[in-house]
Amino acid sequence: MNLPVAPPAFDATTGPGQHRRADRGADIGAGCGLVFLELLALAVIFGLWLLSGFNLDPGKTVTTDSLWNYLAAAGGVGVLAIAAAAIAARAGAVVAVVTQAVMAALICVIVFGGAAAQSHQDQLCRDMPSAAGCKSNS
Repeated sequence: MNLPVAPPAFDATTGPGQHRRADRGADIGAGCGLVFLELLALAVIFGLWLLSGFNLDPGKTVTTDSLWNYLAAAGGVGVLAIAAAAIAARAGAVVAVVTQAVMAALICVIVFGGAAAQSHQDQLCRDMPSAAGCKSNS
């Protein structure tokens, strides 16, 4: 016996109005975890830069390395933050997108600020090679 079949009820999970969202707990966890790892990477990068100017020999004058290579490494972390934001946006993880966008903006400010400071230091060393912090002063 063939019984009549009712038409399907409205299903909001299909069609052009479909909105996927990641699980909120996993979204928050991923966002916080990525921010922690990025801050740790930045701390290691700039910690190594600070250690480049550290020496226990009191008779030796040591200056820190140029910031350019360290800024390139920090810029790499920023690129990874942008990639993570794009992947999170594709997965519908709103919190991770926002945290990664904030981290990318913060890293951008750090990189451009560091580039301006290093450029100023390089210009100072070109104009006055005997200035404090210049390698020829060693």
